[in-house]
Amino acid sequence: MNPAETNGRDGGAGSDHDETGVATVQFSVPDMDCASCAGKVETGLGRVGGVTGYETQPTTGRVVVSYDPDATTETVLVAAIEGAGYEVTERSDDDTADGDGGVWHGTRAVKTAVSGVVLAVGLLFEFVLPGLNAPVARVLGGSLFVADVCFLLAVAVGGQAIVRNGYYSARSLNLDIDFLMTVAIGGALAASLAFGEALYFEAAMLATLFSVAELLERASMDRARDSLRELMDLSPDEATVKRDGGTETVPVEAVEVGDVVVVKPGSKIPMDGEVVDGDSAVDQSPITGESVPVDKTVGDEVYAGTINEAGYLEVRVTAAAGDDTLSRVVELIEDAGSNRTEREQFVERFAAYYTPVVVGFAVLVTVATPSVLGVTWPEAVVYGLTLLVLACPCAFVISTPVSVVSGVTSAAKNGVLIKGGNHLEAMGSVEAIAFDKTGTLTTGELSVTDVVALNGNTEADVLRCARGLEKRSEHPIGEAIVQRAEAASVSDREVEAFESVTGKGVRAALDGTPHYAGNPAFFAELGFDLSHVHATTDGGVVTRTSQRLCEHHDCLDLLSDTVPALQSEGKTVVLVGTDEELEGLIAVADGVRPEAARTIERLRALGAERTVMLTGDNERTARAIAESVGVDDYRAELLPDEKAAAVEELVEEYDGGVAMVGDGINDAPAMATATVGVAMGAAGTDTALETADVALMGDDLSKLPYLYELARDANRVIQQNIGASLAVKAGLALAVPFGYVPIWLAVLAGDAGMTVGVTGNAMRLSRVRADEE
Repeated sequence: MNPAETNGRDGGAGSDHDETGVATVQFSVPDMDCASCAGKVETGLGRVGGVTGYETQPTTGRVVVSYDPDATTETVLVAAIEGAGYEVTERSDDDTADGDGGVWHGTRAVKTAVSGVVLAVGLLFEFVLPGLNAPVARVLGGSLFVADVCFLLAVAVGGQAIVRNGYYSARSLNLDIDFLMTVAIGGALAASLAFGEALYFEAAMLATLFSVAELLERASMDRARDSLRELMDLSPDEATVKRDGGTETVPVEAVEVGDVVVVKPGSKIPMDGEVVDGDSAVDQSPITGESVPVDKTVGDEVYAGTINEAGYLEVRVTAAAGDDTLSRVVELIEDAGSNRTEREQFVERFAAYYTPVVVGFAVLVTVATPSVLGVTWPEAVVYGLTLLVLACPCAFVISTPVSVVSGVTSAAKNGVLIKGGNHLEAMGSVEAIAFDKTGTLTTGELSVTDVVALNGNTEADVLRCARGLEKRSEHPIGEAIVQRAEAASVSDREVEAFESVTGKGVRAALDGTPHYAGNPAFFAELGFDLSHVHATTDGGVVTRTSQRLCEHHDCLDLLSDTVPALQSEGKTVVLVGTDEELEGLIAVADGVRPEAARTIERLRALGAERTVMLTGDNERTARAIAESVGVDDYRAELLPDEKAAAVEELVEEYDGGVAMVGDGINDAPAMATATVGVAMGAAGTDTALETADVALMGDDLSKLPYLYELARDANRVIQQNIGASLAVKAGLALAVPFGYVPIWLAVLAGDAGMTVGVTGNAMRLSRVRADEE
């Protein structure tokens, strides 16, 4: 099911209704932190009439439920979740806002501490002061000593939550760790009565150490959740709004689209919007991952959660609370856990067989070891109970989702939005990466690169004429020339009789004299001999690409030398002149991104086997850009469907998959065909956020190597977690029948230790950083 759109700032219960009348509500269930926990919640919700769908997210502690409001209510849904043994909190951060502090100061932590103290007292009487360990009662013909009473008290205090959760597991027919631990504790007590040999110590160890293990697991999971919570807390809860001639501070939910909010220096920008007054540098790193603040002035776009560094800003709100870029990012990250990786699906299938097999092995060991290995029945029971502890694959099941949460949230903090664990896994396996040219490897903005003055004119003369001719043109080349002329502060000329000549150029009268600007073919038609043109030697600019002179030292051969040389660098050449004189030429190009070549180099160093540029531009320009950035191959003059076909060929060639990097709109067919579609500059762009599998929030290609490295590291971490979990569990289980694994080791190493270990290993992904060079 698709979760409803809820306010990403709040994180508590929020609901929405669609056109069919079906309501969707999101609950925070922080104690639900593993697959078996989620299974019990799902069983409880499945019994509620009127529920049309549900999705549990144990890695984020959330439950999203779709229901018919005419058939049931939110109160009933809460009761169903709590009936499965899990508290529903109003806000997801109520009891975990302090991280581990909330876990270690809760009711269960206090009971666990009391249980531990009583257990320690029992151990003192049992092993240190045996002379004082006197019998105090008789039970079914056997003596009950002081130490035994301490052990039973430890079970009674520390085992309450375990037995309670085991009861809910039994009710939902869920063979999880709570049920198995309840059986183990009950089995130890029952064996003590049946065999006359006290196993109260083992029961107390199980109750106390498993409670410690549960607290450790919860604290470890909170570490993983903290990274997402930090994103949710980026945006302020209040905004200062201009109203009725003054300002007032209101909750962000009360701010409407069109309102103007005031942002003082050092404050966070509360909403997405457009600057209408003021100018300042804004730290956009929470959204785009940019390390350097970006200058903002009137007309520029700003995002919720970013920080106003020094100046005063007034911002007109363009997106309501919950619909801003930050909220959509948080929502997509929360939903990322729904897209399970192939490894996660394998783990879940494996776990469904693992637990019953180990439980069966526990029964076999209990029944067979007395006759096969010659152990006593009480020892055999302890072996069986130890195997029950190892029967639940908690660390194994959580190894993949906790790595996904760590990787996805770490990426978001660095300006990369990954919309699912499956995309993270796929990105880490790709062998070939395809790039669009315009706006991806290049800036997507034309600019003047060369001005060559001819026949005694100066650069200023050429720009003055070109500006007069092009300022009425709407062509991007004309706009680039006008911008360069304005930057050079050249004077205006009177323009009359402007006319655009399709496919060739423009003509107009400047100060009464006919002038022309256009391609070389246009001027050839006008009768100019472009093979013998006098170069300006004083005051003009002759670039490196146009320094080769024809047979006269002051003459240029434009047709066979200068123009082809410029075009070979991917530049478009515009000639400027009158009926009688060629005044100069201007070269315009879509500039290569400064970080493009470094990006290709880093990708190759990280293991990318092939990089390919796909473009609709002409062969000459494509070749020049490809050589400049260093891609392995390029394909030019491609239509959108031909780009998609080219990507499909690459997918067939490379088993590991192909990533397609583009703008998320024009390249949508190719991105959809690729194994992973990566969109550039997605911040504030709904289409890019929706269509891409991965979105680089900023317009920064250097984030791509970071993404590739993070994804590859995430795959390695997941493999390590799965392998280590299986190896430790299997090793301990096989050693149990030979008496090498005490029950406390099974609890601490096989359960808590591995859970803490895989979580800590997953947290390493947060240390992967983008290349700042």
